[in-house]
Amino acid sequence: MQYIPYGRQDINQADIDAVVAVLKSDYLTQGPMVPKFEEAVAQRCSAKHALAVNSATSALHIACMALGLGPGDWLWTSPITFVASANCGLYCGAKVDFVDIDPRTYNLCPQALARKLEQAERVGKLPKVLVPVHLCGQSCDMQAIYALAQKYGFKIIEDASHAIGGKYKGEPIGNCRYSDITVFSFHPVKIITTAEGGMCLTNNADLAKKMGLFQSHGITRDPAQMTHAWDGPWYYQQIELGYNYRMTELQAALGVSQTARLTDYVARRHQLARRYDDLLMSLPVTTPWQHPDSYSGLHLYPIRLQLEKIKRRHRQVFESLRAQGIGVNLHYIPVHTQPYYERMGFKPEEFPQAQAYYREAISLPIYQKLTNTQQDKVVEALKIAIAS
Repeated sequence: MQYIPYGRQDINQADIDAVVAVLKSDYLTQGPMVPKFEEAVAQRCSAKHALAVNSATSALHIACMALGLGPGDWLWTSPITFVASANCGLYCGAKVDFVDIDPRTYNLCPQALARKLEQAERVGKLPKVLVPVHLCGQSCDMQAIYALAQKYGFKIIEDASHAIGGKYKGEPIGNCRYSDITVFSFHPVKIITTAEGGMCLTNNADLAKKMGLFQSHGITRDPAQMTHAWDGPWYYQQIELGYNYRMTELQAALGVSQTARLTDYVARRHQLARRYDDLLMSLPVTTPWQHPDSYSGLHLYPIRLQLEKIKRRHRQVFESLRAQGIGVNLHYIPVHTQPYYERMGFKPEEFPQAQAYYREAISLPIYQKLTNTQQDKVVEALKIAIAS
């Protein structure tokens, strides 16, 4: 039985050659490929600055640090995301809260955000940082969120881990028009990969400089940043407490090679999504709705089971698909229901739209090398799973 995963990287000979060339070069960790990758992504996204790191989790962390998030501050994000979108606030000693999702896009809901901000202002608990998550690759309503940021004074980190290659209002996600910093992920199941890896983009030179320090031990070799004259060409100073979050040359070489195919990758995902839309039209499932302002990166294709029309439970459908060799997944378990967050006092019912999504969602396979024949097999397996 052929196994079809929900996501899979595409590695071709050009990728292999790029990595082998680095292995044969003088630089394995820090060399010319890292800035080349940063420049390639910055140009594609129309951003002024890009900083490659070893994961999107690291990118979120240093983004929060650069914005001065710390003890006594609040970070808000969506409950339907991977835990890293919230954990980055805890790493900085801040408190975390959530904003419920829009029932159609599954992204953070601007209307729910506006209501929560009004309440927070009355009790003096406005967030310092908001992390809207572009779930599945579809941009949040960033114009509305940015307008609220202007009114209430919070900073914005776009968690675009799913969304490289996507667009919002006809412009590339990552241009930071409506945010301070945007973060991408290059994990193997994402749209392009560097094995593990992430990137921060910003149009603010000061933020870029701060993130560069936090990414590499807080160390600088720039005499202008030092506290006294340098001792010689070997000299450096640690001026902040930073981390080793650097991307390697091997990863960056793979990223440069993959970026050349990004447009084709996203276009293929759109072909697959449209085909799913047609094939699933008669089934008791809700297919992903795309906002007209968004051109999604389509990292994921989540369906929602219309359980009132199906005799089987959510878990039974999921397990049936897995048993048939379809590597479905569920993105995501609401963060506020995780035991670590429950111990902070969060209750499942606090975010009803997130809970409703979780009860019904299943992510079907979608990746650039998924064939039409494989996709047909996924749909046939879903029909069996629903009808059993």
